[in-house]
Amino acid sequence: MLPARTYSISIDRDWRALYDSIWLPDVFPKWASGLAESNLRQEGDRWMADGPEGPVTIRFTPHNAFGLMDHYVDAGNGQEIHVPLRVIANGEGAEVMLTLFRQPGMDDEMFARDAKWITRDLRALKAFAMARSVMAATPDSRASSLRLFKHSLR
Repeated sequence: MLPARTYSISIDRDWRALYDSIWLPDVFPKWASGLAESNLRQEGDRWMADGPEGPVTIRFTPHNAFGLMDHYVDAGNGQEIHVPLRVIANGEGAEVMLTLFRQPGMDDEMFARDAKWITRDLRALKAFAMARSVMAATPDSRASSLRLFKHSLR
């Protein structure tokens, strides 16, 4: 059994609407910094990305009624890393939760670095989701929403 930590962020959007707007694999690079510049591309039922140490293969769960956005990452060694990702109801809003499993051989520093990375990506997801929500609601606010999104990534 691997040690694990779950990180979450609250987002003021209906959980189903949020899930439907972010579940597609090609949306992940818009908020997941590890995929932002990786040239994510579909090859059959898997997605390929360019990792720092070579090609990375990713399997994503299909659209479902439960808010599951799990994905499985193979960095080229043939071993998949399961990344559980959930969107659930939190009152009238949503809670997005990602579980980080400490992989064999991962020292404290690496685990802490990955935890910071996840926290940053969840904040980017919230900014992206809220900007999308505002842009859909009021076309005149698109420019200010985009500035808010870009500012939150700093």
